[in-house]
Amino acid sequence: MTNKEIVGTFLGAVMKQDTATMRQVANADYIQHNPFVPTGLEPFIGLLPVLKEHGTYAENVRMFQDGDFVFMHNIWKNAKPFGADEMVAFDIIRVDENGKVAEHWDAMTVLVKETASGRTQTDGPTTVEDLDKTEVNKALAVSLVEDVLMGKNPSKIGDYISSEEYHQHNPQIKDGLTGIVEAVEYLTSQNNMFKYTKIHKVLGEGNFVLTVSEGEWNGGKKYVFYDLFRMKDGKIVAHWDVIQEIPTEGLAHNNGMFGF
Repeated sequence: MTNKEIVGTFLGAVMKQDTATMRQVANADYIQHNPFVPTGLEPFIGLLPVLKEHGTYAENVRMFQDGDFVFMHNIWKNAKPFGADEMVAFDIIRVDENGKVAEHWDAMTVLVKETASGRTQTDGPTTVEDLDKTEVNKALAVSLVEDVLMGKNPSKIGDYISSEEYHQHNPQIKDGLTGIVEAVEYLTSQNNMFKYTKIHKVLGEGNFVLTVSEGEWNGGKKYVFYDLFRMKDGKIVAHWDVIQEIPTEGLAHNNGMFGF
């Protein structure tokens, strides 16, 4: 099986409460980075009755692969155990050299019905193109994060983002370059502009690239930023994200939300 197929089998087994298959395709010492889910496969299996009680399940919107890592864009339904009825998530799973599910990272946010752009947090293209441009597109995403979101050279934003087509899926920001400028101006006026401080992981497949970054927002609180970009002709033409505060209390383990 490909790594995508292994991960798909594992997630399907989780949804079906098929613990035998879960034990077959995942390591016993499965490493967990969701701060509220215990690490290890058996402790995770121990949470399945809670998901069953609430009827919690995931709908996969996008699935990509970069080497040992499979990264996904998911909608969680009946997700009260995670914080709300409907949640949007990015999930990353590492498959080890033996073809076993070995490690999981994620970030989740509440699904918003009415957005500034009129787009949803998950709609838009899902088909991978330009596989030969994966590394170039990953470098483009890193440059955008470093120059614009880390503030090294914000004026270069037009070098990275298309002025002709930019579909925005952050629920608070309008489409296009003008939407970004408006959002930055507003946040700055409120003295609440977010600050990216470190890129922890960059994963890509063709025209889709996911960056996982650490930063500060809302009075210096620590956040994780998952940003998914779609590229076309050397420019970024679409953006999806999940922003989650990094908790400091009630943790199920000490693995942290990064540690790639």
